[in-house]
Amino acid sequence: MTDADPDGFVKVIRSELRLQALDFWLRNPDYLADQVISKVAAGELDAARYLPLAQDLLEGSEPNLHWYPMPKWLRGAYEALDDSFSMLQSYGLAEVRRKGNPPQRYRNEFFLKSAGVAAAVELAADPLLSWYGRQAELVGLVAGSDKGGRLKERQYEQAEYAQTQLGLRIAPIAPVVRQRLATQFQVSGVN
Repeated sequence: MTDADPDGFVKVIRSELRLQALDFWLRNPDYLADQVISKVAAGELDAARYLPLAQDLLEGSEPNLHWYPMPKWLRGAYEALDDSFSMLQSYGLAEVRRKGNPPQRYRNEFFLKSAGVAAAVELAADPLLSWYGRQAELVGLVAGSDKGGRLKERQYEQAEYAQTQLGLRIAPIAPVVRQRLATQFQVSGVN
Protein backbone atom coordinates (compact mmCIF):
# COMPACT_ATOMS: atom_id res chain seq x y z
CA MET A 1 0.00 0.00 0.00
CA THR A 2 1.14 3.54 -0.69
CA ASP A 3 0.13 6.97 0.58
CA ALA A 4 -1.66 7.58 -2.74
CA ASP A 5 -3.97 4.61 -2.18
CA PRO A 6 -7.49 5.22 -0.88
CA ASP A 7 -8.11 4.89 2.85
CA GLY A 8 -9.74 1.81 4.32
CA PHE A 9 -7.97 -0.82 2.25
CA VAL A 10 -5.42 -3.29 3.56
CA LYS A 11 -4.10 -5.08 0.45
CA VAL A 12 -3.85 -4.33 -3.24
CA ILE A 13 -3.11 -6.09 -6.52
CA ARG A 14 -2.06 -3.42 -9.00
CA SER A 15 -2.33 -5.43 -12.18
CA GLU A 16 -5.25 -7.25 -13.75
CA LEU A 17 -2.72 -9.37 -15.64
CA ARG A 18 -1.30 -10.59 -12.32
CA LEU A 19 -4.76 -11.23 -10.90
CA GLN A 20 -5.76 -13.25 -13.99
CA ALA A 21 -2.59 -15.35 -13.67
CA LEU A 22 -3.22 -15.99 -9.96
CA ASP A 23 -6.85 -16.87 -10.68
CA PHE A 24 -5.73 -19.38 -13.32
CA TRP A 25 -3.52 -21.27 -10.87
CA LEU A 26 -6.23 -21.20 -8.21
CA ARG A 27 -8.73 -22.74 -10.62
CA ASN A 28 -6.35 -25.25 -12.24
CA PRO A 29 -4.73 -27.44 -9.56
CA ASP A 30 -2.65 -29.40 -12.08
CA TYR A 31 -0.95 -26.22 -13.34
CA LEU A 32 -0.44 -25.12 -9.73
CA ALA A 33 1.12 -28.51 -8.89
CA ASP A 34 3.46 -28.06 -11.86
CA GLN A 35 4.61 -24.70 -10.47
CA VAL A 36 5.19 -26.24 -7.04
CA ILE A 37 7.33 -28.97 -8.63
CA SER A 38 9.30 -26.34 -10.56
CA LYS A 39 9.97 -24.40 -7.35
CA VAL A 40 11.12 -27.60 -5.60
CA ALA A 41 13.37 -28.49 -8.55
CA ALA A 42 14.90 -24.99 -8.42
CA GLY A 43 15.62 -25.41 -4.70
CA GLU A 44 13.19 -22.64 -3.74
CA LEU A 45 10.79 -24.91 -1.85
CA ASP A 46 11.45 -27.84 0.50
CA ALA A 47 10.79 -31.14 -1.29
CA ALA A 48 9.66 -33.04 1.83
CA ARG A 49 6.99 -30.45 2.55
CA TYR A 50 5.82 -29.36 -0.89
CA LEU A 51 5.97 -32.47 -3.10
CA PRO A 52 3.21 -34.12 -1.03
CA LEU A 53 1.15 -30.94 -1.48
CA ALA A 54 1.68 -31.13 -5.23
CA GLN A 55 0.61 -34.77 -5.14
CA ASP A 56 -2.54 -33.85 -3.22
CA LEU A 57 -3.33 -31.19 -5.84
CA LEU A 58 -3.23 -33.95 -8.45
CA GLU A 59 -4.72 -36.89 -6.55
CA GLY A 60 -6.93 -35.29 -3.89
CA SER A 61 -10.34 -33.77 -4.46
CA GLU A 62 -8.98 -30.70 -6.26
CA PRO A 63 -8.96 -31.99 -9.84
CA ASN A 64 -12.58 -33.09 -9.62
CA LEU A 65 -14.11 -30.48 -7.34
CA HIS A 66 -11.95 -27.39 -7.68
CA TRP A 67 -11.06 -27.34 -11.38
CA TYR A 68 -12.72 -24.45 -13.13
CA PRO A 69 -11.26 -23.97 -16.62
CA MET A 70 -10.54 -20.59 -18.15
CA PRO A 71 -10.54 -19.62 -21.83
CA LYS A 72 -7.40 -18.36 -23.51
CA TRP A 73 -7.34 -14.91 -25.05
CA LEU A 74 -4.58 -12.63 -26.35
CA ARG A 75 -2.62 -12.48 -23.08
CA GLY A 76 -3.37 -16.01 -21.92
CA ALA A 77 -6.01 -17.23 -19.48
CA TYR A 78 -8.64 -14.57 -19.06
CA GLU A 79 -12.12 -14.19 -17.68
CA ALA A 80 -13.97 -10.96 -17.02
CA LEU A 81 -13.79 -10.06 -13.32
CA ASP A 82 -16.69 -7.61 -13.29
CA ASP A 83 -19.31 -9.98 -11.87
CA SER A 84 -17.00 -11.40 -9.21
CA PHE A 85 -15.81 -8.02 -8.04
CA SER A 86 -19.29 -6.52 -8.09
CA MET A 87 -20.30 -9.18 -5.55
CA LEU A 88 -17.27 -8.45 -3.37
CA GLN A 89 -17.89 -4.72 -3.65
CA SER A 90 -21.60 -5.00 -2.84
CA TYR A 91 -20.71 -6.76 0.43
CA GLY A 92 -18.04 -4.18 1.26
CA LEU A 93 -15.17 -6.69 1.00
CA ALA A 94 -13.16 -5.35 -1.94
CA GLU A 95 -13.17 -2.70 -4.65
CA VAL A 96 -11.79 -2.11 -8.13
CA ARG A 97 -10.36 1.31 -8.97
CA ARG A 98 -9.24 2.56 -12.37
CA LYS A 99 -6.00 4.46 -12.51
CA GLY A 100 -4.56 6.56 -15.31
CA ASN A 101 -5.42 9.49 -17.51
CA PRO A 102 -5.76 9.57 -21.28
CA PRO A 103 -3.77 9.19 -23.46
CA GLN A 104 -2.26 6.61 -21.09
CA ARG A 105 -4.01 3.27 -20.79
CA TYR A 106 -6.19 2.81 -17.77
CA ARG A 107 -5.09 0.22 -15.25
CA ASN A 108 -7.35 -1.62 -12.85
CA GLU A 109 -6.23 -1.93 -9.24
CA PHE A 110 -7.92 -4.38 -6.89
CA PHE A 111 -8.20 -3.36 -3.24
CA LEU A 112 -9.14 -5.59 -0.31
CA LYS A 113 -10.83 -4.13 2.76
CA SER A 114 -10.37 -5.40 6.30
CA ALA A 115 -13.89 -6.90 6.05
CA GLY A 116 -12.56 -8.96 3.11
CA VAL A 117 -9.69 -10.24 5.24
CA ALA A 118 -12.18 -11.18 7.99
CA ALA A 119 -14.33 -13.02 5.42
CA ALA A 120 -11.27 -14.95 4.21
CA VAL A 121 -10.47 -15.98 7.78
CA GLU A 122 -14.06 -17.15 8.20
CA LEU A 123 -13.85 -19.19 4.97
CA ALA A 124 -10.61 -20.78 6.14
CA ALA A 125 -12.36 -22.02 9.28
CA ASP A 126 -15.14 -23.73 7.32
CA PRO A 127 -14.34 -27.43 6.69
CA LEU A 128 -15.91 -27.41 3.21
CA LEU A 129 -14.32 -24.15 2.07
CA SER A 130 -10.94 -24.25 3.83
CA TRP A 131 -9.28 -25.67 0.69
CA TYR A 132 -9.70 -22.25 -0.91
CA GLY A 133 -7.53 -20.47 1.64
CA ARG A 134 -4.85 -23.17 1.51
CA GLN A 135 -4.82 -23.09 -2.28
CA ALA A 136 -4.72 -19.28 -2.36
CA GLU A 137 -1.69 -19.32 -0.02
CA LEU A 138 0.05 -21.83 -2.27
CA VAL A 139 -0.73 -19.70 -5.34
CA GLY A 140 0.78 -16.68 -3.57
CA LEU A 141 3.85 -18.70 -2.65
CA VAL A 142 4.56 -19.91 -6.19
CA ALA A 143 3.78 -16.51 -7.72
CA GLY A 144 6.08 -14.67 -5.33
CA SER A 145 6.65 -11.07 -6.30
CA ASP A 146 6.62 -11.73 -10.06
CA LYS A 147 4.67 -9.19 -12.06
CA GLY A 148 1.72 -10.26 -14.20
CA GLY A 149 3.72 -10.47 -17.42
CA ARG A 150 6.27 -12.82 -15.86
CA LEU A 151 3.52 -15.01 -14.38
CA LYS A 152 1.93 -15.32 -17.82
CA GLU A 153 5.33 -16.23 -19.32
CA ARG A 154 5.60 -19.01 -16.76
CA GLN A 155 2.15 -20.27 -17.72
CA TYR A 156 3.05 -20.19 -21.42
CA GLU A 157 5.97 -22.55 -20.70
CA GLN A 158 3.41 -25.36 -20.67
CA ALA A 159 2.85 -26.58 -24.25
CA GLU A 160 -0.85 -27.30 -23.67
CA TYR A 161 -1.41 -23.75 -22.44
CA ALA A 162 0.65 -22.17 -25.23
CA GLN A 163 -0.97 -24.20 -28.00
CA THR A 164 -4.58 -23.60 -26.93
CA GLN A 165 -6.43 -21.66 -29.61
CA LEU A 166 -7.89 -18.28 -28.74
CA GLY A 167 -11.33 -18.50 -27.18
CA LEU A 168 -11.04 -22.16 -26.19
CA ARG A 169 -10.68 -23.51 -22.66
CA ILE A 170 -7.16 -24.33 -21.57
CA ALA A 171 -7.00 -28.10 -21.16
CA PRO A 172 -5.67 -29.91 -18.07
CA ILE A 173 -2.09 -31.22 -17.92
CA ALA A 174 -2.41 -33.67 -15.03
CA PRO A 175 -0.78 -36.70 -16.77
CA VAL A 176 2.36 -34.69 -17.65
CA VAL A 177 2.56 -33.23 -14.13
CA ARG A 178 2.16 -36.69 -12.55
CA GLN A 179 5.23 -37.83 -14.52
CA ARG A 180 7.21 -34.76 -13.40
CA LEU A 181 6.14 -35.39 -9.81
CA ALA A 182 7.25 -39.03 -9.89
CA THR A 183 10.63 -37.98 -11.27
CA GLN A 184 11.01 -35.21 -8.68
CA PHE A 185 10.13 -37.60 -5.84
CA GLN A 186 12.94 -39.90 -7.04
CA VAL A 187 15.45 -37.06 -7.44
CA SER A 188 14.58 -35.62 -4.02
CA GLY A 189 14.49 -38.99 -2.27
CA VAL A 190 11.15 -38.11 -0.64
CA ASN A 191 8.87 -41.04 0.19
